[in-house]
Amino acid sequence: MKNIYEHLTWLPPAPEDFQERLKGAKTGSALIELAKHALDENKLNRLSKTLRVLEGQASSLSPLTKLDLGFISNTTTNLIAPVLVGTALRFGMALNVVENEYNQVAQAAFSPNSVLSQHQLNAILVSIDYRGIPFLSCPGDKNTAEANLKNCFNYLESVTAALRKKSGAQIILQNLAPPPECLFGSYEGRLPGTLSWLITRLNIELERLASDDVCILDVAGLASNVGLSKWHDPAWWNVAKLPFSQIYSPIYADYICRILAAKAGRSRRCLVLDLDNTLWGGVIGDDGLEGILIGNGHPTAEAHLNVQRTTLDLRDRGVVLAVSSKNDDATARQPFQEHPDMLLKENHIAAFQANWSDKASNIKAISETLALGLQSMVFLDDNPAERMRVRMALPDVAVPELPDDPALYARTLIAAGYFEAVSFSEEDRRRASFFQDNAKRAYILNNSSDMSEYLRSLSMEISLTPFDLIMRSRIVQLISKSNQFNLTTKRYSHSDIENIEADSSLYTRQIRLKDALGDIGMVSVIICKKMDDVWEIDSWLMSCRVLGRRVEEAALQDIIKNAKDSGARKLIGKFVPTTRNSIVRDHYGKLGFAKKQNSADAEIWELDIEGYQHSAEPLPFKYAF
Repeated sequence: MKNIYEHLTWLPPAPEDFQERLKGAKTGSALIELAKHALDENKLNRLSKTLRVLEGQASSLSPLTKLDLGFISNTTTNLIAPVLVGTALRFGMALNVVENEYNQVAQAAFSPNSVLSQHQLNAILVSIDYRGIPFLSCPGDKNTAEANLKNCFNYLESVTAALRKKSGAQIILQNLAPPPECLFGSYEGRLPGTLSWLITRLNIELERLASDDVCILDVAGLASNVGLSKWHDPAWWNVAKLPFSQIYSPIYADYICRILAAKAGRSRRCLVLDLDNTLWGGVIGDDGLEGILIGNGHPTAEAHLNVQRTTLDLRDRGVVLAVSSKNDDATARQPFQEHPDMLLKENHIAAFQANWSDKASNIKAISETLALGLQSMVFLDDNPAERMRVRMALPDVAVPELPDDPALYARTLIAAGYFEAVSFSEEDRRRASFFQDNAKRAYILNNSSDMSEYLRSLSMEISLTPFDLIMRSRIVQLISKSNQFNLTTKRYSHSDIENIEADSSLYTRQIRLKDALGDIGMVSVIICKKMDDVWEIDSWLMSCRVLGRRVEEAALQDIIKNAKDSGARKLIGKFVPTTRNSIVRDHYGKLGFAKKQNSADAEIWELDIEGYQHSAEPLPFKYAF
C-alpha cells in the first residue's frame, strides 16, 4: 500500500505525457491543471521553472493570484522553494519565494537591511528545525530546563514579533518535529531537560503565539503522520542540511500552501456525497434496505460507517453536506429515514439531489441552491469513472482519488486538507445550519409569486453597527475569505482592523441579518474613508448567501446618511476586477453610481449624494440597533 503522505494519493497520478503537456503549457490555467496531479519534487521543480519562464514572457497567468512569500530557516531552503512554487499552482497561486541566506534567522528578523526588507511580502515562513533552537540538554535538572524553555520561547516570540513589525506580513511559524532517538526510552518525555521534554513543551507554548496574524504550521503533526524515523533522514541532513527527507517536500509544501489558501479564503466549505458504495456498501436500488452494508460487526459495513462519522464531524465544524446520487429520490432517501445504523440523517443534508441526471449537473444545482461557488465544493465518490467525469466537467470542484479499500476513504479525505482552517468561530460552527436554511429559503422563493412577497415572508431583521472588539476576529475572517462579492478584494489583518476601529477618519460597518428561519450572522463588511466633501468606499464585501435580499440598498442608505451628516457631497466607489468577483461588476451601476474611469485594472464610480433617490419600494427590513 502506498504511503498516503509520500505519494499524495488523493490526487490523480501524474499523466504519462507530463513533460509534453508542460512544454505546451502557455497559460496559468494550463499550469493549474497540471499541478492538480500527484507530482514528485522533480516534476514540481519543472512546473516552477515553467511559471518563471511564462512570467518572463509576460504571458497570461490568469486566473493565478500573485503572492510573495518570505522564507527564513536555519536549514537549506533552495531545494524546497521551487517545490513550494510548483505546489502553490494547485491552489491557484503564482508564488514568488524570497529566500533569506542560509541559517540567518536572527539577521533576517532584526537587521533593517535583510533581503526580506527589500520586498512587499504577503507572508513569511519561519521554518526553524529543532537544531536551530538554543536547547540546553540538562536531564533531571528541572529549574535549568524550565529556564531554557522560557529562553527558547522568548527567542521565537521575538523573531516573530520583529518580522511582523518590519513587514506587516502574515507569519507562518512552524512548530518542531522531534527526532526519533530517545536516550531514556519511554521515560524520555517525562524527564525534565531531555530534548523530547523540551520540544514537547515548547510546541505547547508556541500555541500562545497563534493569532490572526500568526499561524502555526503543524510540522510535528505531519512528521508524526509520516513517521519520525522516515521524516528525519540523517543522510539528507549531513549532505545538504535538509531538515527532512526530500521525498516529503511535496507534502510539506502542500501543508504550507493550504494555510496560504485558507488565509485567502480558498478553503472548501461543502462536501458533496455519493451514496452507493460510499456512504454504505452495496446498491440500495438493487440490494434493498436489508442488503446494504452499514453498521458494526462487518469490516466493510464499519468502514462505511466511519465515512459517515467523519462527515458528521466535518459538519460539526461547519462543513456543509450535500448529496449527489444517480438514484430514484425516494429510494435514495430510504436508508436515511429507515436504516437503524445510519448516522447521517436527512436533516444533516443541506441539499439532496438524487435523480438520473449526470452528477456534474446535480453538483451545479447544489451550488445554485446553496449559493456556494463550485470552488467551495468537494465531491466524494467511490466510482473512478464518475470522478473523472466530474473533474472534466467541473474543474473547480475538488474530487479526491479514493483507494480500493473503503476503510481508507475517511483517512484519504481528511489527509487531502480541503477544509484547512486558520480560525474557528461560533458562526463557523453554525455554517452548515445557515446553508441548510438557505435551501429552505430557495424553496420558499420558488413557491412565491414574486420577489417582494418572498422578502416580506422572511420577516428580516438587519443591524448595521461599527466595528468592535467582540466581532473583530469574525470581521477579519470575512475580509480574508470573501472573494466573489468583494469590490476591491483588499485584505486586512487583525492588527489592521484594530487600527481601523480606532481611526475616526474611517466609517465602518458590520452588517448582520436574521430572518424567520434563523440568525444568518454577519453578512457584510464596509469601510469608507472620510474626506471633507468626499467619502471613498475602501472595502465593500458581502456574503453571497444574501444576494437579492436588498442588503446592499440598506447599506448604501446608511453610508449616505452618515456621509451627508458629515458634510460630504460625493461618494466614490472602486471596482477592482479579479477572476472571481465578476458577480459585482455592475454593483455600483445598479445602485445609481455613474462610471467616471474605466481601465483593465479598476473602475471608478461616483454618486452625487444630494441627488440620490432610493427605491420607492420600502426596504423589507426591521432595523435592530
